[in-house]
Amino acid sequence: MVAALGAVLMALAFPKTSGSALAPLGAAALFWAWYGAAPKRAFWLGWLAGTVYFAMTFWWFGETAGALIAPFGFLLALGPAIGDAFFGFALVGVAVSFAAAALRSRSRAARALVPLAAAAAFALGEWVRGEALGEIAVPFGNLGYTQAGGPLAALAAFAGVYGVTFAIALGGAYLAYAVRMRAVRASGADAGIALGTLAALAALLYAAWPARTLPPATFRVAAVQGDIAQAVKFTPQAFATALRRYESLSASAAAFRPQLVLWPETVIPVALDRYPALESRFGELARRLRTTLVVGTLSDASDGEYNVLDFFAPDGRLESQYRKRRLVPFAEHLPAASLLAWAPWTRNVSHFGEGTSPGIVRVGAQRFGPVICWESAFSDLAGDDVRDGASALLVATDDAWFGTTAGPYQHAQIAQMRAIETGRWIVRAASTGISGIVAPDGRYVASSHPTAGTSHRRHSANRRSSPGESAHPSRPPTPP
Repeated sequence: MVAALGAVLMALAFPKTSGSALAPLGAAALFWAWYGAAPKRAFWLGWLAGTVYFAMTFWWFGETAGALIAPFGFLLALGPAIGDAFFGFALVGVAVSFAAAALRSRSRAARALVPLAAAAAFALGEWVRGEALGEIAVPFGNLGYTQAGGPLAALAAFAGVYGVTFAIALGGAYLAYAVRMRAVRASGADAGIALGTLAALAALLYAAWPARTLPPATFRVAAVQGDIAQAVKFTPQAFATALRRYESLSASAAAFRPQLVLWPETVIPVALDRYPALESRFGELARRLRTTLVVGTLSDASDGEYNVLDFFAPDGRLESQYRKRRLVPFAEHLPAASLLAWAPWTRNVSHFGEGTSPGIVRVGAQRFGPVICWESAFSDLAGDDVRDGASALLVATDDAWFGTTAGPYQHAQIAQMRAIETGRWIVRAASTGISGIVAPDGRYVASSHPTAGTSHRRHSANRRSSPGESAHPSRPPTPP
């Protein structure tokens, strides 16, 4: 039960509870259980703890979409939890158990290095499920995200989110080592040296953190949030409301002279290129506002349908289009479709094409790297955009799928970590939940939610001088 308790504590480190200090304590409980277990028992302890951890962390997955596959909606959280627990906890438990055999060694050095190996195994397991297995695993619930606003945040600028996870696990592993080995001479000193070194390193990296001394930004942007519930989004009435609301909010932002206005993912839930008049309407809005207008919509191209961001230039032209590169499995595309097509619930899965280009877009002197919803959880995509020259990032997401659960908060926290990792400003537009501007140090300097940033206005356009997944219905509303 100690392992399960550790899993609960780690899960409580995420929003909405946001007890970030609980993360190393939970990790300590988990490692304590693993240190005393044979490999087979460590495997099952890890799988149980991981299932508890991910079930709590992922429970918001089925908030709206669960109704589409009722009575199996609970599987939207429990299924991924069981799978991710296998890679992220069960196999790690085996590795830690083998390493813990050295705790019986007469060599002080061998014993003292066990927590280091254990923490490395945990961080590696998280990387495997979050990056290497991105098609079948879920890149949410990374323990490092809990520190996006904490004392270890600066570490992410140098070692990424997995480096932060390693630091949390290292602290927990040495705490567990000190407790389990308290009867062994010098074990407390070994743990103290390790934890002191970790604290000193965190302080050193904070002092060297480039984001602390960046000059003020001068590029003006607006992120627009319409707050339209997912339950009504795909009705004709809501479609008309969305058009009016987003046009009105964008017009209200014009007083701040934004050079770019970002709308959320699929805020226009039809293939915009099927409706020239509607496309012209957005071009005219961009021309009238004298800004680059970025609209989340769909595209019905000759090679398939795509989840896209359309960029309308200040002269009204559709200047470029970004196609979502990494799709949500079992929502935007069906893995192993030939094997699973028999299941009735697969009729609710969309079949989008996968974009291949990073799609860096130049607006004035800035080069923006766009990502859509789920893509923001993959650090390699943001890193690729930065290497391709992005001076800032755009995140458009449809968080309305998750209502007022922990989901929008976790997703917004991920954007903070991407900003820290890349050292770039991020403009985030969400359909509901948290929209705003994230500074390179991970702070929400402007936000639609008071707990995430410094300003709050219902149905507002968020602005600052700075630099989702979706399963769509087969019969989208007809534009007016």
